[in-house]
Amino acid sequence: MSTAVKLPKPKLSLAQIINMSVGFFGIQFAFGLQNANVSRIFQTLGAEIEKIPILWIAAPLTGLIIQPVIGHMSDKTWLGKLGRRRPYFLTGALFASLALFVFPGVKALWMAAVMLWILDASINISMEPFRAFVGDMLPDSQRTTGFAAQSFFIGIGAVISSMLPSILTRMGVQNVAEPGVIPDSVRISFIIGAVVYMFAILYTVLTTREYSPEEMKSFGDTEEHSGEINIKTPSEKFRSKGLVWFIAGAALVAALYFYNRSAEKPLEKELYVLTGGITVFGLLQLVASFLAKQKSKNGFLEVMDDLNFLPDTMKKLALVQFFSWFALFSMWIYTTPALAQHLAGTTDTTSKAYNDMGNWVGDLFAFYNGFAALFAFLLPVLAKQFSRPHTHLIALVAGGLGLISFYFFKNENLLIISMAGVGLAWSSILAMPYSMLTQALPAHKMGVYMGIFNFFIVIPQILAATLLGFFTTRLFGGEAIFTIVAGGCSMIIAALLTLRIKDK
Repeated sequence: MSTAVKLPKPKLSLAQIINMSVGFFGIQFAFGLQNANVSRIFQTLGAEIEKIPILWIAAPLTGLIIQPVIGHMSDKTWLGKLGRRRPYFLTGALFASLALFVFPGVKALWMAAVMLWILDASINISMEPFRAFVGDMLPDSQRTTGFAAQSFFIGIGAVISSMLPSILTRMGVQNVAEPGVIPDSVRISFIIGAVVYMFAILYTVLTTREYSPEEMKSFGDTEEHSGEINIKTPSEKFRSKGLVWFIAGAALVAALYFYNRSAEKPLEKELYVLTGGITVFGLLQLVASFLAKQKSKNGFLEVMDDLNFLPDTMKKLALVQFFSWFALFSMWIYTTPALAQHLAGTTDTTSKAYNDMGNWVGDLFAFYNGFAALFAFLLPVLAKQFSRPHTHLIALVAGGLGLISFYFFKNENLLIISMAGVGLAWSSILAMPYSMLTQALPAHKMGVYMGIFNFFIVIPQILAATLLGFFTTRLFGGEAIFTIVAGGCSMIIAALLTLRIKDK
């Protein structure tokens, strides 16, 4: 009986790692434009401040489905010279670029919500395989460097995109428009973003080759995977879990419905999204139970099966991700209205003060992304000195304190200090969890597990869209600045949870 010799995965040069990562410049360019300007667009088109979060919700709901599906598909794809992950980079780039062209020309609020959904879904198609790409191409010893390189390009892309409306305004482009019309500074920025996105992705696709299935097998990455679908969860387990989730979700939906019928102050309708999501998850488990009983083998059932066998490190990192990203979404959704209200004393989206603050928020977002790009070089050094979990803890505490300081700094220029803390946290969030995670994942399921891991980015986004409006209006009396402070507290909770993770 012969035993195949595993070959070591070759180390790549710094230039090769950079080529792999340039595409993330385009992805984050689009995210930067989205995060800094979409709430402003919604308010320009007539959205009330407490309704902004729900308008973001279709995008993460789609991502919840798309990410594991794209991950599963990319694990099993090989299109000759185009490779395994790169076809998804290109597909996502095409649709995202089209969405960026169309988005700033919309005339109605519902159209803006639809375009956000298309844009976010398309970005996810490109982005999800990029994380698995690092796991595919780099040996363990270079993965922290690979994710740090992605953090660097994410930071640079976000700096430029966040500042773009402000830069165009200084060049004489109109930053104020009639009510219901998106300013030219935002519209032109999105068009530039569409071009940048496509060219950045094309650069990575054209300058990077992927290892063939035969090469991956020689590295030992696929030797235990025959290509057949192996379902380990019995149908009875799917059914019992499905019944619990379905009954609990349906009971919560019913309780919410009957409470709102009789209450003087009904709870926000957005809560139906959360309770309905629990019900749907239970229903999906029941469908998986039926398919497993029929001995069916398909991608849906395999993904549902993989959910039952998450590595322990992944489970611990999931909680860290949850609280980290809940904090980030509170910042992205509410920074413009919060600072306009807290520092400029206005909620009038047509006023010069509001739009000037909107540009300053873009600048602040550029600062934290610039800091993130610089700190990306520091992360591998800190990880070697303190371990990856402790490095992540330090970064998240800095980010949490940065968000909390929004309340205390009355001079808008002092917020640059806040952004230094947020930038360190952001740089680490983009690198450290993935560096720790790839060590714990089976190589032949890198894509699908990366997609499942992104649940813990999407779920807090859904909760943020569902609950932050409630918190802002009911708990904080319409003072959005306290929503930012709550986000800072969430990030510090995430920092404390890193203490549960053992570095390997």
